[in-house]
Amino acid sequence: MTLQQDIVGNAMQMAVVNLHPGQTVYCEAGKFLFKTTNVTMETRLSGPSGSGGQQQSGGGGGMGSMLRQAMGTAMQVGQRMLAGESLAFQYFTAQGGEGTVGFAGVLPGEMRALELDGTRAWFAEKDAFVAAESTVEFGIAFQGGRTGMSGGEGFVLEKFTGHGTVIIAGAGNFIDLNPADFGGRIEVDTGCVVAFEEGIQYGVQRVGGLNRQGIMNAVFGGEGLSLATLEGNGRVILQSLTIESLANALKKAQGGDKQGPTGGLFSTHAG
Repeated sequence: MTLQQDIVGNAMQMAVVNLHPGQTVYCEAGKFLFKTTNVTMETRLSGPSGSGGQQQSGGGGGMGSMLRQAMGTAMQVGQRMLAGESLAFQYFTAQGGEGTVGFAGVLPGEMRALELDGTRAWFAEKDAFVAAESTVEFGIAFQGGRTGMSGGEGFVLEKFTGHGTVIIAGAGNFIDLNPADFGGRIEVDTGCVVAFEEGIQYGVQRVGGLNRQGIMNAVFGGEGLSLATLEGNGRVILQSLTIESLANALKKAQGGDKQGPTGGLFSTHAG
């Protein structure tokens, strides 16, 4: 059953979701705005099972099944903790009729509803996830130690599989690109990547070599040492505003900017 949703607003969008009786949607803790009174809310540590979001019953497994379920939940929570994600999900189910729930991201910007048909997963940057149908499974994908550590961002990705609608959010405005339309490869600021389809190869590369121009790019170019690379044939969503640039603008407005005119290696990193 397709999730009926309407993304409204401009500078700070929100998603208004209409639930059929018995239909469930879940969100990351902190993304919920409002609901009608016939929509129940339940907070769980475990993610959806992909079969309607209900917990798997113990069936005839007894204590062994309960232990496996507990260990699976602990692994999910551990992955999300390591990734810096919310430890819990909130589940909303319409009872006795249709219900309405509202969700939003945490930064001024756009939202996007992605439709999964089971053939391709979607990957998103940390904190992009807002809400999804209970038939969509949320996971954590680690992009590889060396790649992630060298890039700073992109080491941890959110992964969405299954069937149904998932809603993501980002900062500023979105632009959709396909690397295949640009020779098969694009290079972007690591903070501009919002999401991409499975089949796109994501990596991080150093900006220039360890020569005079490479050092100039890193120190004075404002991009630091690395760029994200996206290769292949598939949909890529980028955002026009990075969290770092927003944080630096706020610090500057408050008189707390310490980076001076150089940016790059000397920029002030939030957090």
